[in-house]
Amino acid sequence: MIDFTTIAYLKNGNKRQQQAFEILKKYEIFEKLDAYSPVLAGTIPIEIDIEGSDLDIICEVDLQFQEAFIETVRSFIPDNTEVHIENGAVNEEQCIVINYALEGFLIEIFGQNKAPLQQNAYRHMITEHKILQEKGENFKQKIIELKKEGIKTEPAFGLLLGLEDPYEELLKF
Repeated sequence: MIDFTTIAYLKNGNKRQQQAFEILKKYEIFEKLDAYSPVLAGTIPIEIDIEGSDLDIICEVDLQFQEAFIETVRSFIPDNTEVHIENGAVNEEQCIVINYALEGFLIEIFGQNKAPLQQNAYRHMITEHKILQEKGENFKQKIIELKKEGIKTEPAFGLLLGLEDPYEELLKF
């Protein structure tokens, strides 16, 4: 089983994973976010990314101190980079989302007052990884094709697995 709590596995992964590793290391993103327990989630770690898939970095952020988090993130984003910051809620839990592009990668840094391993993005990724391991390459390619058609990851799994509410049902696997 891959240890998704570090980014070390990316170094020897597929081409896109290796590129992600280089960017994350070059800008010392995980080192600079260390106080927020960053974890890479999403499709790139489990090799079902498509063109335009972003690097999803999930963090534990006490939103009372979100300005410090924003300052930390801004410290490693190159000047003149367009940055989009949004406050919102996921499952009625407050969050902050910071998006920007860096050397061909879209990067999304997601902060919530919850440990990353307890966040739905991580939990979905782990479940999806297990399903991909069980179902094999043909299933994986079907997921990628659905994603290329514009279907998001969890709904793609839902379609192939016959789940009515994939966001909730995947958490029960």
